[in-house]
Amino acid sequence: MPRTTWTLRPTTTPKTTRTPRPETQPKSTRPTEVPDVGAADDDRGDHGTDKESIRERVWDDLEESGEARFPFPPHGRIPNFAGADDAADRLAEQPEWTDATTIKANPDAPQLPVRRRALREGKTVYMAVPRLRDEKCFLKLDPAALEDYDAATTVSGSSEHGEQVGPDEVDRVDLIVSGSVAVSAEPESARTGSDDRHTTDDGGRIGKGEGYSDLEYAVLRELGLVDASTPVATTIHERQLIDERVAMGDHDVAMDLVVTPDRVIRPEGSDQPTGIDWDLLADERLEEIPVLDGFRGNVS
Repeated sequence: MPRTTWTLRPTTTPKTTRTPRPETQPKSTRPTEVPDVGAADDDRGDHGTDKESIRERVWDDLEESGEARFPFPPHGRIPNFAGADDAADRLAEQPEWTDATTIKANPDAPQLPVRRRALREGKTVYMAVPRLRDEKCFLKLDPAALEDYDAATTVSGSSEHGEQVGPDEVDRVDLIVSGSVAVSAEPESARTGSDDRHTTDDGGRIGKGEGYSDLEYAVLRELGLVDASTPVATTIHERQLIDERVAMGDHDVAMDLVVTPDRVIRPEGSDQPTGIDWDLLADERLEEIPVLDGFRGNVS
């Protein structure tokens, strides 16, 4: 069978820094030594912060505080949390949500209310096939074509009710919603004012450690379906906010919008990957993910 190739953007430029809003301090330079994308991510953080230690700390805290929700245990996954519905409601109040007609969302439990709300508001939702293992590596949830939104937005139901599509069939994405284990934000003592919106120059995200969320973004960026202006949001519990600055590699996607049940945080001055960095991909990873082989046909 001939190799499928995908149409790439005209050029791939170095990582693009977003233009910060006024009074925003530039984001500190990210480390450049990063691991294979799609494999376990770099577990080092600034000043020796260990990402795996942060994961375990957050998972333990959610469980011990009673704030974790099904599925249990929270460990080893994007943890579900008390107030996930409230966080989804708060996200839906933001202009990034209101302006979006097409959303790319993660499949995890805490973002289930986000996916359901999107469909009920007439927004098209795309979810990645687990581990991007198929050539048609995205699932399209079209509200006009679905009868049971509740079933279609579950992990198992999305594959049953959604339409599996290739990257070239995906519409331009207006908003990305990611799941997180932890997100770096300024500490309580740094907050000022009474508004629940405030800014920080961070937004570093820690996921499960597999790197697929970042790789999904890179694939969409290669196709020109997202760009530097596409907002990336996450919904988390307050206990998932950490004071430590997270070390970010060139392939890591920063959060533009961090939403908890209680407030909204808007990190500033973040920069995003411009596409796939082939130097970070091991041969085994290329063989496991058909869409990467299709892209490689354009660059080999």
